Amino acid sequence: MIIALGCDHAGCPLKLQLHAWLEKNGHTVVNLGVDTDSVPADYPDYARAVAEAVAAGKAERGLVVCGSGVGATIAVNKVPGIRGCMCHDTFSARQGVEDDDMNVLCLGGRIIGSELAYEVLKAFLGAKFSGLDRHKRRKDKVTAIERTYSKEAVK
Repeated sequence: MIIALGCDHAGCPLKLQLHAWLEKNGHTVVNLGVDTDSVPADYPDYARAVAEAVAAGKAERGLVVCGSGVGATIAVNKVPGIRGCMCHDTFSARQGVEDDDMNVLCLGGRIIGSELAYEVLKAFLGAKFSGLDRHKRRKDKVTAIERTYSKEAVK
């Protein structure tokens, strides 16, 4: 799977570990920065880059790591067509894809340890949208809200 990956300085240590884990597990990584924690970096810039890559079809899914995961989650969801969630447990990561068609996972580099992050990422990447009528109906309602407030076309 092609994964767009980005972080701010606070998420960089975990992001570097997850990048290596993704490649080790056969995924192609589109690295959208940053690769050092020595210079402050603003999470909206990297969350936007990841979200835009997913929305444009340059990546199948996205992963953003910031300090808490909260800021990245807020930022990715501003891009039409993106359904990003902060998940620090495997159930939410799997269920978010299966029921809600989540396409960007956000993690808090200062919150979650690497071993749990690997498990959460594995659950996220292994899940597929169920396509059940009730889940499609709910996704359509979310997309309708997005269309109401967006100037761009929503997928």
